Amino acid sequence: MSEELVIIDDEPSIRELIAATVEPQGFRIQEAGTIAEADPLLAQGTADLILTDLRLPDGDGMEVVRRAGEMDPPRPVAVITAYGTPESAVEAMRAGAFDYLSKPIDTNRLRSLVQHGIQLGRTETRPSDLDADLVGRSPTMEEVRRQVIQVSGSEAPVLITGESGTGKELAARAIHQASLRPRGPFVPMNCAAIPEHLIESELFGYRKGAFTGATADKEGLFQEAEGGTLFLDEVGDLALSIQANLLRALQERAIRPLGATREVPIDVRILAATHRDLREEVAAGRFREDLFYRLDVLQVHIPPLREHPEDIEDIAKTLLVRRHRRMDDPPPPALSAGALERLKAQPLSGNVRELENILERALNVSDGSTIPAEAIRASHERDPDIGEAQRPYTADFQLDRYLDDTERNLIREALQATEGNKTAAAQRLGISLRSLRYRIQKLGME
Repeated sequence: MSEELVIIDDEPSIRELIAATVEPQGFRIQEAGTIAEADPLLAQGTADLILTDLRLPDGDGMEVVRRAGEMDPPRPVAVITAYGTPESAVEAMRAGAFDYLSKPIDTNRLRSLVQHGIQLGRTETRPSDLDADLVGRSPTMEEVRRQVIQVSGSEAPVLITGESGTGKELAARAIHQASLRPRGPFVPMNCAAIPEHLIESELFGYRKGAFTGATADKEGLFQEAEGGTLFLDEVGDLALSIQANLLRALQERAIRPLGATREVPIDVRILAATHRDLREEVAAGRFREDLFYRLDVLQVHIPPLREHPEDIEDIAKTLLVRRHRRMDDPPPPALSAGALERLKAQPLSGNVRELENILERALNVSDGSTIPAEAIRASHERDPDIGEAQRPYTADFQLDRYLDDTERNLIREALQATEGNKTAAAQRLGISLRSLRYRIQKLGME
């Protein structure tokens, strides 16, 4: 049986265009020009997808959005907006619409939206699907999973907030996997780790001859993420000039590579993350207000570990298992009761990233089947292998090891102080970014 599409718009030409575009795909079309005409169609409960204009002669299309969400099961609904009124589309998506179309309607965009909407109606995401990425059984983590599920069914941008090291990228990957685009690419970009003069070409790509050294066309990350998700980590670090270009890409759903004469349409969902308070950044003039409202359509907040310490044990065990798989090592030692108590007593201001660092250090000094309590030390404490027993001129002193360990700790401290920002860490250490990357690779710190 074919799916039913209900079109609610007071312009007959718009209804005709939509119907003519999607009918070849096998849809049954129901049309209405007002909310009064739409009422009996919605009351039948047979609609698989609803498209509604936001401005109707006898009411507001937002009422249709709310009614679609109250159906059992809820029906996917997208809104049609007048050109140049994105604010109303954002409001509708916050109310439950999964996407929007701007007039004049792009028929290719319409076909893609309808397919996504039908797929959404067939998709059911279960909380258990997220357990592998979002570890923890506390009410706090249950709320995080609830938020992830809630935003996954939309095509709207999501702003993921939380302190550094809380796992914002893991949340972004979970949203992607639970979304309408799980088979599409997930393309992450750390906005703080790329020099400002390279970000535009990284995001939008360039054409041959666009600048010195551009010897061939290069696709940007927007194009790499086509049909999938682009994750902009630390978006609050973007320069204002790049923010303007990003805003246009979000509004127009198109990009212009450097050196190109035409825009390229894109089908990409945007997820962004930041540890900054973007409202404060807007007030300080460092972040565009219009871009903030574009990114902050839906929000997921990842709490710091100190707000759910009962999850530390599960998270630590998961990190140890993942490290074993990644390194192809023998099975990792288990955490002793004393080690677990010490972990829970740590302030863990760096959250999961700091917890992983502490466990890595503990593994380096543990040689049994259990990690003892004394192996758990705060990130700022010195490892015993570079302490007094290994200072110069002891019988077992090795200069190369001493220098490597010293360099490793200095780099680790710089990265922690800059919250993982390699560019800032290199400046702090007085070396180039390329040199820092080489040293990280040489010392096995990837």
